[in-house]
Amino acid sequence: MKPLTLRWIAHLDMDAFYASVELLRYPQLKGEAVVIGGRRRVALDEASGEPVFERLRDYAGRGVITTATYPARAMGVHSGMGLMKAAQLAPDAYLLPLDFDRYRHFSRLFKSAVASIAPVIEDRGIDEIYIDLSEVPGMQASDPADPCAGVRDVAARIKAAVRAATGLSCSIGVTPNKLLSKLCSDLEKPDGLTVLTASDVPARIWPLPVARVNGIGPKANERLHTLGLDTIGQLAAADPAFLQRHFGTRYGQWLHDAAHGRDERPVVTWREPKSLSRETTFERDLHPREDRLQLGQLFTQLCERLADDLQRKGYVGRTVGIKLRYDDFHIVTRSITMPAATRDPQVIRLWAGRCLKTAPLDRRLRLLGVKMEGLIKGDGRAELEADHLGESLPLF
Repeated sequence: MKPLTLRWIAHLDMDAFYASVELLRYPQLKGEAVVIGGRRRVALDEASGEPVFERLRDYAGRGVITTATYPARAMGVHSGMGLMKAAQLAPDAYLLPLDFDRYRHFSRLFKSAVASIAPVIEDRGIDEIYIDLSEVPGMQASDPADPCAGVRDVAARIKAAVRAATGLSCSIGVTPNKLLSKLCSDLEKPDGLTVLTASDVPARIWPLPVARVNGIGPKANERLHTLGLDTIGQLAAADPAFLQRHFGTRYGQWLHDAAHGRDERPVVTWREPKSLSRETTFERDLHPREDRLQLGQLFTQLCERLADDLQRKGYVGRTVGIKLRYDDFHIVTRSITMPAATRDPQVIRLWAGRCLKTAPLDRRLRLLGVKMEGLIKGDGRAELEADHLGESLPLF
């Protein structure tokens, strides 16, 4: 491994990705408070053919926000918030439906643009990646007035390539490691570029709240607060033995290292997925008996989409599972291992239905999901024999 001072890792995060993709389709909403969530299509005016946008105040249902534009975020709206609650904060915000096929298309475009400049990429999801820039030509160029001039130039080229390929902006943090880069990509959003060295940590990082560190969740943040450790600098000054007493040996040591900006993890260019899943949150709660037909259709669609994902990524799976969230927010999961691996949608639907038979179906549902685990690379030739499909597909 290269010395820390010679290693440059970037974290690239697309700015409000889903919302930004939608604004390319509807540029008239640029600068407006826009929320992405739900499944309703945008209606067209019969006379003019122009889109008629729904306002958040007119929404009624159980959906949640997937993302929002920055003007909407300034009103207190954030991802994961219920749409009905968001309507109280930003009633005049526009509501647009999700279009995952379109988002995946733009995800492929921006990652391809980055790879044309810096091919060592770790994929972290649809809208973010890590990039090892250490060997990229131009990184070592320097200016006496700016020792990081080459780093900034390469990062700026990547940002320009992403915008040229997609029309979208991104924010990049470039530091000696993944932990700091993840943190820095969020410092100057949107359209930000932050370059930071180890010597910059006390001035730039230590004043920030501990919750900004990726890996310190709400529970750990609350516990650190009770110990009087609210900033990263305070955490860095804490005795490692003190942290280990309160958080355990391993996590306590990690907290100390993270606060000092230490992270030796490499950029991993390939990681086998452990599972693939599809799920949907309903616009209104659905009852297994009263809405049996609708639930059955949605269940089949989820299985078909999961099969498409397996096909596209080149996997088959052995274990299929379901996820149910009830109207009281209680979650139940069930899974079953099949005799052979598959990615056939009918087979997935059949065995997922068997899982469903073992779950309580006595109250309304908010969410339904299907998951495939035990993934292996394959073309599905060892799938179950066709006679297994002689059974009727159970509904609810």
